Amino acid sequence: MTDPAKNTICLWYDRDAEEAARFYAATFPDSSVNAVHLAPGDYPAGKRGDVLTVDFTVLGIPCLGLNGGPGIRHNMAFSFQVATADQQETDRYWNAIVGNGGEESQCGWCKDRWGMFWQITPVVLTRAITDPDPIAAKRAFDAMMEMKNIDIAAIEAAWHG
Repeated sequence: MTDPAKNTICLWYDRDAEEAARFYAATFPDSSVNAVHLAPGDYPAGKRGDVLTVDFTVLGIPCLGLNGGPGIRHNMAFSFQVATADQQETDRYWNAIVGNGGEESQCGWCKDRWGMFWQITPVVLTRAITDPDPIAAKRAFDAMMEMKNIDIAAIEAAWHG
């Protein structure tokens, strides 16, 4: 057995941590399901032999999915922010999450079918809203505020006036 990562993000799921981890591994590069661990005994949310934890990696980030039961829900206080290079990559991730039972939100945010929040953020958007020119940054920011999935061409047009 290898030593665990020094810092691992633990994500609480009702009962489908393995399904979520396999979806993430199939959707994002540098992602994998590394191990599935069964409960050695009964616990409040399950029985001995049920999947208790799943060690997985999302975009190089070590995670542990815990099947802890329905008592805890994800919220926007934690999200994965995925930097995308172009519209094709932005749309691919957005459509994978939203098209697999997820929900759209504003400003590049969406929620997957397990309740995990994602920010699908083109690098161009980050550059635009952090532009040292406050007028250009505000134009890009105002354009973003009207969007769900980010339209890079519209951000660039607003940014450059």
